[in-house]
Amino acid sequence: MSGHSKWATIKHKKGAADAKRGKLFAKLIRQVEVAAKNGGGDPDMNPTLRTMFQKARDASVPIDTIERAIKRGTGELDGVNYEEVTYEGYAGHGVAVFIEALTDNRNRTGPEIKSTFSKLGGSIAEPGSVAWQFERKGVVIVPGSVAEDDVMMAALEAGADDVEGSGEVWTITCDPQVTSEVRSALEEAGITVESSDLTMIASSTVELDDLGQIKGILKLIDALEDHDDVQDVYANLDIPEELMAQLG
Repeated sequence: MSGHSKWATIKHKKGAADAKRGKLFAKLIRQVEVAAKNGGGDPDMNPTLRTMFQKARDASVPIDTIERAIKRGTGELDGVNYEEVTYEGYAGHGVAVFIEALTDNRNRTGPEIKSTFSKLGGSIAEPGSVAWQFERKGVVIVPGSVAEDDVMMAALEAGADDVEGSGEVWTITCDPQVTSEVRSALEEAGITVESSDLTMIASSTVELDDLGQIKGILKLIDALEDHDDVQDVYANLDIPEELMAQLG
């Protein structure tokens, strides 16, 4: 097991704790719309759309709302033209941060992201200076109460790359193209899936053991995630389990 999917687990726990329902819905719908625009409106032929569709359903977004987003993406309904853009930077203590956004005005979004970094102890970085540290992966989360052998057998036979346990959950990583297949295999084996998503996994991590430093970095990440145009924020931060528990 690689040990580098720690942020995916942290992000899962963090998201479950502080998701803002209205804003979350809006972001998920935008992700569905862009996935349909880029790869077509048929989930069976578009793996990214299939994963985003399921992600939206996991968050209880109504099916008719998702279907309208798909139609906007394919041009069947009028919609806003969103542009995919990424930002790179550093939080304090050498922690790399990679941001994915969907915006209809990058001249607005860019300066606002830069300002957020500056206000909260971080710094924006040149394109490419951080991205090389992250790799696109599919991530499926299942409860930690499931037997390791059961998770390993179902996940690896379906094409997963890695299974990592944190006690509370199992984090399964795979090629983005087979995320839905891995999820389906787990469900067919009778294993409850808490979530599945496309994410960015860091090739190496920065472990901090100072609670104050960790809180400062998470405050920056929270502020970035709160931006309407930001879809996802990734960091190569590794928080020890005992400190993660203290963070709630």
